[in-house]
Amino acid sequence: MSTIEELQGRLAAAMDRIGTGAEKLVANAGLSAENKALADALEEEKLANAQLKERLRALHQKHFTEMEALQARLGDSAEVDKLRGELEAQTRVAVQLDSDLQRLRQANDQLRASNAALREANAAGIGEPQLINQAMLAELEGLRATRAADMAEAAAILARLEPMLNGVAQPADEEDA
Repeated sequence: MSTIEELQGRLAAAMDRIGTGAEKLVANAGLSAENKALADALEEEKLANAQLKERLRALHQKHFTEMEALQARLGDSAEVDKLRGELEAQTRVAVQLDSDLQRLRQANDQLRASNAALREANAAGIGEPQLINQAMLAELEGLRATRAADMAEAAAILARLEPMLNGVAQPADEEDA
């Protein structure tokens, strides 16, 4: 649907440019050879624009037909509910993964800053225990964030596999019955 809207926007912008060009041509009114060529080009552009509008209308109709067919296929409420449940589970996992990745990035930024401060202190010949402690804490937080990101990634993989495994487990259960 966004492709169609994008094409409509592009067509509208093209029409505006063509209209502006046509107004300028009319304002200059003296159809010299160059102006005649421009007028011919304008007419060609108008024709091309009309053809594009027709193609857009055909694409819109085709898209509408395809959407109706897809909606008909998704008419089975149980299937839709199952897919929605899977989508919600995957969305929760994705949000958690994003949160953990943000935490990991922040921890890595802290670690870089602490390491830069340590390098400066070492270059100056000053041993700062506070900087060493900050670097160690940033490193620990980085490790925790990395573990959390790994756990979230594993949960995301599990969320993708569970529907497949449930689909495999159901036929086996039906055979036992």
